[in-house]
This record gives sequence, C-alpha cells and structure tokens, in this order.
Amino acid sequence: MDRIRESGEMYLETILLLSQKKGNVRSVDIVNELGYSKSSVSKGVNTLKAMGYIRFDENECIHFTESGRRKAEETYERHCTLTELLVKMGVSRERAEEDACRMEHVISEETFSAIKDYLKKI
Repeated sequence: MDRIRESGEMYLETILLLSQKKGNVRSVDIVNELGYSKSSVSKGVNTLKAMGYIRFDENECIHFTESGRRKAEETYERHCTLTELLVKMGVSRERAEEDACRMEHVISEETFSAIKDYLKKI
C-alpha cells in the first residue's frame, strides 16, 4: 500500500469522527465539516478508495476497510495523545488541538511511542 499523505490522514480522521457522530458519512459531510471544495474532497476520497482505505456502498456512504479503520484510529490516537501532552505542558486546549493536528502527521513512531510512555509515568 502506498504511503498516505497528510491530507489523506485528515480525511480518514474526519470520516472516523463523523461516523461516530452521525453514523453514515458521505462526501458532502466531509465538505461541510472541513470547508473544502467538493472537487477536492471528491479527489481525496477517490484516492483513499484507490489505496484500499475506504469503499462506497450503493447509497454513496463511505465505509472503512480494515486497513482504513486502523489508519484512521492511529491518526486520531496521535492527535489525542499529542493534545494531552501539550495541555499537560500548559498549552491552552484550543492551541493544543491546533498544534496536535499538524504534529500528528509528521511525528516519528519512535517519538510517539516515547511520548505515550512518558504520559503513562506522569
């Protein structure tokens, strides 16, 4: 499977959160949530489909494949963990959320594991 880009991880995370909030997710829901253009979202979800992360049903609802769900959950875990770390360091929740959203896509697995271990100790 190809390496997924930051935008792909953002789409997967958004699909995960929307599915938890409202059940069925369509491309238009992603457009409304992220404020991206319909054409950008269409291109993004079609790329995720081609990579084997999502599929569409007969009603154009988006569903995860096993690897897609795993990748979405990993991305969201990084987001939550980094947010928690930043808040514990004294960063406001709003700023921590924003910064974690950028950091979650570039942090190495080694560093992320160290952060998780550190948070368990404090």
